[in-house]
Amino acid sequence: MKRKNQRGLTLVELVVTFTIMLILSVMAIPLARVKIRTQRELDLKYALREMYTAIDKYKDACDKGVFGAVKPGTLCYPESLEILVEGVKTQNADGKKLKFLRSIPFDPFTKSTDWGLRSMQDDSKAQTWGKENVFDVYSKTRDRDKDGKPYSEW
Repeated sequence: MKRKNQRGLTLVELVVTFTIMLILSVMAIPLARVKIRTQRELDLKYALREMYTAIDKYKDACDKGVFGAVKPGTLCYPESLEILVEGVKTQNADGKKLKFLRSIPFDPFTKSTDWGLRSMQDDSKAQTWGKENVFDVYSKTRDRDKDGKPYSEW
């Protein structure tokens, strides 16, 4: 006996609907991962550019003699990233501090402010820092971009 006003879905309709939903969700996961990785790459480029610019501005100011006598071995590069945030007193009568960074940026891959550093005296591919000065900054992640190049070489 069938009822005339019977409403609802059959089992076949439910299975087909859930299968379509499953296929769509499985396709969305890789797209989300690519989007997240692309955003992290953009954040890494921005953070590196910000620190490189701050190091260059420090070097220019030091070369002009704004800070006074240069510490031996630094070659007018900052001794650490913290100096760029804390600031350096100028030789002017007012003793004003020049700051080059508001804060040390986060590495989007390691999620920390612990960056790899190289000094001017270090090898360009060195993974250890000689602690004479900060000439180069790189990410400590071991991840690679889509072309296979390590992010530490960006």
